[in-house]
Amino acid sequence: MKPFIVIATRADAAADPEYEAILRFSGLQPSQLRRVRLEAGPFPSDIDLDDISGIIVGGSPYTTSDPPHAKSAEQVAAEAELSALLDQVIDRDIPFFGACYGVGTLGVHQGAVLSTEYGEEVGPTPITLTADGAADPLIRQADLPGTFPAFVGHKEGVASLPEHAVVLATGEAAPVQMFRVGTRQYATQFHPELDQQGLAERIRIYRHEGYFAPEEMDELLGRVAQARTPEANRLLRAFVELFARD
Repeated sequence: MKPFIVIATRADAAADPEYEAILRFSGLQPSQLRRVRLEAGPFPSDIDLDDISGIIVGGSPYTTSDPPHAKSAEQVAAEAELSALLDQVIDRDIPFFGACYGVGTLGVHQGAVLSTEYGEEVGPTPITLTADGAADPLIRQADLPGTFPAFVGHKEGVASLPEHAVVLATGEAAPVQMFRVGTRQYATQFHPELDQQGLAERIRIYRHEGYFAPEEMDELLGRVAQARTPEANRLLRAFVELFARD
């Protein structure tokens, strides 16, 4: 099988467990999932997109809708790399799955408008499929029910999508929880790579990053410990099953 690429824009403390979680929920072996760290450097020149099965983008501490002057040099460089990569992804119809930060990267690349009006508190939220979502091949491969719980936690969300994008799932606070462009490029606002343990770890890592008040951490951890998101977790394995190629 040709490998998948997973792109991270996080520091080691969060990037390493994210990679392990994507391995676990996708069913891939390390030899089948090559890591790229865009917060540390450019997209590797030795990766030939003809020799991969697809691309997965994890979450990020970056906020796409921040004004340019508020972005670090690392964020600006990473966004430029992702935009150039997405030019090729769309042009060559390469399978793409972006989790949370994928909404910002794929969405903005395709003309979406993001707004902090649609941020969501950290924790579980119900996700509801649209009619297009229920008919989508990836969602059908994952055997998702009409409504299922998933973990969220983000400072921005989609305010509007371009006409050619297809909304696959909605939510209570963020009206666009999953969308598709073309036939093989997907983004979710929620985190299919997170279970209770994974989110608890991320809560501890980002407790001072403005996602919640630090003094609320213990209460938040308690709520997360009671939640289960097995349906959302199935999306990564479904993506691999649908698009892996020899």
